[in-house]
Amino acid sequence: MEKNKDIFCNDTFKKNPLSSQIDLSRFTQESFAAATEDEKRQQDVMSESTTFFKDGMRKLSKNPLAMGSIVMLAIVILTIIFAPMIVPYSYEEILSVNGKRDKGAKNLAPFTYSQMEQKYIEEGGTRFPHIFGTDEQCRDYFVRVIYGTRISLFIGFFASIIVLFIGMLYGSISGYIGGRVDLIMMRIVDIIYSLPDMLMIILLKVVLDERLNFPAGSFLSKLGTSMVSLFIVFGLLYWVGMARLIRGQILSIKENEYVLAARSIGAGAGRIIRQHILPNCLSVIIISTALQIPSAIFTESFLSFVGIGVKAPMPSLGSLANAAREGLQSYPYKLIFPAAIICLIVLSLNLLGDGLRDAFDPKLKR
Repeated sequence: MEKNKDIFCNDTFKKNPLSSQIDLSRFTQESFAAATEDEKRQQDVMSESTTFFKDGMRKLSKNPLAMGSIVMLAIVILTIIFAPMIVPYSYEEILSVNGKRDKGAKNLAPFTYSQMEQKYIEEGGTRFPHIFGTDEQCRDYFVRVIYGTRISLFIGFFASIIVLFIGMLYGSISGYIGGRVDLIMMRIVDIIYSLPDMLMIILLKVVLDERLNFPAGSFLSKLGTSMVSLFIVFGLLYWVGMARLIRGQILSIKENEYVLAARSIGAGAGRIIRQHILPNCLSVIIISTALQIPSAIFTESFLSFVGIGVKAPMPSLGSLANAAREGLQSYPYKLIFPAAIICLIVLSLNLLGDGLRDAFDPKLKR
């Protein structure tokens, strides 16, 4: 402390008459007081260094509805992955006991056994319970619902990726280039918009199912012509909404000062779109993609409901609901299970999409 006092009193630090510096000789040790806690906090004006993704995930973690949706979707995904490893039945397996077909295992209620199964258990055998009962062809209904959820989610996510890629690429080019190119590209979108969606989907689905042939043993042949035709239909028809949204966002963003500054330093069109324009369209991209997944699930469920979706014996939530419609008065729970899962998935995706939009939209940052 004495050393500091000597420094303040040192002549070398005295103010020059013609200088604008502070005259330190006027200050003593008593003139300096320790900063209060409020004053210290006022100095913390710089926030912690972070990335755009980390900042968005931090905000998302504070949204209880979005986090609850993530947990619910995680439970559904883990269930459809690991449940077939635990349940010893197959989605196409007709129940049998000791190699004999169990004709009495038709339309069983949840957690019940047929007479043949009860007799087998009384004799010392073990039998895994039918959690959701059985269907009209003596197949375990729980496994069929699990595989139906797999198919519906797979179609929904894959179709949304196709729509996102095509719509984002098409809308970015149209909106950024503008002029005559934008005019021609948007008229193509208007033509596709003018077509009746469901009629075109049904026609394309029927035609593609008959025309598509894949080499035996290939990945596409394992998926089946029905699922591949669904992906093609989504790719041909459903991208126009995404393209229009992104094009409208780019038209309003591309004239901003930071885009003009990037052009002035020689940045290419591709870099400007990726680094400056698309991040500011992120809210539109996220919410549109999140809503596209349930839309694709609904479309697949409708096609399966009318009999032109996923081919039997492979189940989907739509085909299960269609099969349950015939015995609605006698076995209403068969419709409740697939319908409840569809509602749960759609609600979770919608809430998650809203949470992602609020977390990653640059315009909502404070």
